[in-house]
Amino acid sequence: MSTSTDVRLAVLGCAGVGKSAVVVRFLTNRFIWEYDPTLEATYKHEVVVDEETISLEIFDTAGQDESGSWTAWADALLLVYDITERASLTHASHIKALAARPLPVVLLGNKIDLEHTRQVSFEEGEQAAMELGAGFFECSACTSEGGLSEAFLELARETRRIRAAQSRPRRRSSTTHVRQAFSKMLTKIGS
Repeated sequence: MSTSTDVRLAVLGCAGVGKSAVVVRFLTNRFIWEYDPTLEATYKHEVVVDEETISLEIFDTAGQDESGSWTAWADALLLVYDITERASLTHASHIKALAARPLPVVLLGNKIDLEHTRQVSFEEGEQAAMELGAGFFECSACTSEGGLSEAFLELARETRRIRAAQSRPRRRSSTTHVRQAFSKMLTKIGS
């Protein structure tokens, strides 16, 4: 297995959606009941994606996403919303608009363990993700249900795919080859 460069993921969403709980669940497989909602933190974690070891650097924001401090730093975005709070989905869509450049994005609906108070249907979340050009998962950081880990792995996979595509040498189109061949032929005929 080879190791690629770090993939920097910014975890964004409004206060109270469970960003820190999602990150901690992913890193430790534990749920935290109490935390300081004003703290930003960066974590490093290695994962294996498609037989390649990738070092993730995860920036857990403190819900102050409008500062844009993540825009130049991040390689990918995990936008978290709370399925029991409709406004948090709108906020997640607003955050994506702040990105200074196109980035891989996954929209993650958290708190599916609170289905009885759901305000955002699965279909609405899926539709919002399509409009954002993002992947989509739902999960519960509390119970570990759903696609929490898959959301992080999908972002690592997509970032790796984009980097691989950018590093491949570009081939000239067949039209360019034909044009050059005719130009050489005409040059030889003309001389």
